[in-house]
Amino acid sequence: MNDRPSARELIAMTLDDGSFISWNSPLPPLPIEDSYRDELDAARAKTGEDESLVSGEGLLNGSRVAVMAGEFRFLGGSIGVNAATRMVQTIERATAEGLPVLAAPVSGGTRMQEGTRAFLQMVKITEAVVAHKAARLPYLVYLRHPTTGGVFASWGSLGHITVAQTGALVGFLGPKVYKALHGVDFPAGVQTAENLFAHGIVDAVLDAKHLRTVAGEALAIIAASAGTVPVPAEEPVAHIPSAWESIQISRRSGRPGLRSLLHYAATSSVPLSGTGQGESNKSAVVSLATIGGRGTVVVGLDRRAHGEAELGPDALRQARRGMALAAELGLPLITVVDTPGAALSREAEEGGLGGEIARCLAEMLDLPVPTVAVILGEGTGGGALALMPADRVLAARNGWLAPLPPEGASVIMFGDTSHAASMTVDQRVRSQDLLEDGIVHEIVEERPTADAEPADFCRRVGEAIVRQLAELELQDSSQRRAARTANYKGLGVGHSLAVEAIPGRSL
Repeated sequence: MNDRPSARELIAMTLDDGSFISWNSPLPPLPIEDSYRDELDAARAKTGEDESLVSGEGLLNGSRVAVMAGEFRFLGGSIGVNAATRMVQTIERATAEGLPVLAAPVSGGTRMQEGTRAFLQMVKITEAVVAHKAARLPYLVYLRHPTTGGVFASWGSLGHITVAQTGALVGFLGPKVYKALHGVDFPAGVQTAENLFAHGIVDAVLDAKHLRTVAGEALAIIAASAGTVPVPAEEPVAHIPSAWESIQISRRSGRPGLRSLLHYAATSSVPLSGTGQGESNKSAVVSLATIGGRGTVVVGLDRRAHGEAELGPDALRQARRGMALAAELGLPLITVVDTPGAALSREAEEGGLGGEIARCLAEMLDLPVPTVAVILGEGTGGGALALMPADRVLAARNGWLAPLPPEGASVIMFGDTSHAASMTVDQRVRSQDLLEDGIVHEIVEERPTADAEPADFCRRVGEAIVRQLAELELQDSSQRRAARTANYKGLGVGHSLAVEAIPGRSL
């Protein structure tokens, strides 16, 4: 690659002009460095840096951010004891001062001249990153060309958001080492930023010149907390459709999905990709989004985007990534239900589908942040259940929720699909029934249907989310958790949610 800016060039490209302040403090000479002192002196003369890491702070769109960037020209960006110490000091100072960290590694990994002592520095670096994230402070990573070895396997892979440089070589074992050990080249195209993106390990691939935009948007969303004044709910529609009518409407191909909701209801969004662990379902959505002036994390399935209609275990693992991200950053979580059900296949079973549904339920019930679930359209089976146990539940007028598609329920009960319409009545699946039964807190009207007015409908959904968040933010975490549990304990035993006190209730 020819596009390899130095550490200071990258910092200058990313931060506001002239705002960088170095945190580099003098590093003491270590006895461990004596054996390769000439190499260190040559690297210092070549780069003008005293080590392979440049640290400091600056402004990004006017907001303070700590930065630490590797310098590849300094012994291949390798990390030894002194570079690791500088890194830990940088992260700990950022944590103490409440600053986000933007990390930009570029490295061949551990400094071989310092051996095992350098290798184990990755432990203390990781500990500092974990403490920073535990303080609910953002940690963003930009993987540059190349990033390999212990650097990739520690601070390079712990970002809340991780993006990679276009064309960058990124991987654990360096290809030169692989060839020397095995006598053949490492398979081509594997250790590339683009391949990692395709497999859901990084969130985006971008040139260095675009890092400023993406990092700025992400940090602005995370920091957004001043909500707008909630808009009152509109009057309910005069005609309340039957359950079967709603089901047919919800299945229309032109009905807006989750990405349409983000387009019209969010003022800004930064989509994330995959689980970070080698899986990427392109119909699953995990996104940072500003809704009503509030930073949020949005998860769900946009089932019309790539032809993947059913929720598989990979999609649920992506959803769980979003849940963890919301908890770590202290952002409200918005889940969007619009699925004909969980995947029924050998791959789904062997991929742990049932366990993923259970883990989604467990994590949502225990989240310390406000949560809002939106039944945007179809809400079928375990795929819908996994995203449902929120503090507040909204439903589109033609949204619905059922243990199976009505045709499947009819087969179970009667041996055929001819009773599907009547099953929807018996099972009380439509939004109006869900409201009356205390499962849904507010209905978002469609005038007459969402596919006829996608922009206005999506904006109304956004306004409803804002109404619910405004109420939830008046409660502390323990109050929300207790109410969340109580809501579901009483369902079906004569108890209904206290919807009278919730704004925007539509009956």
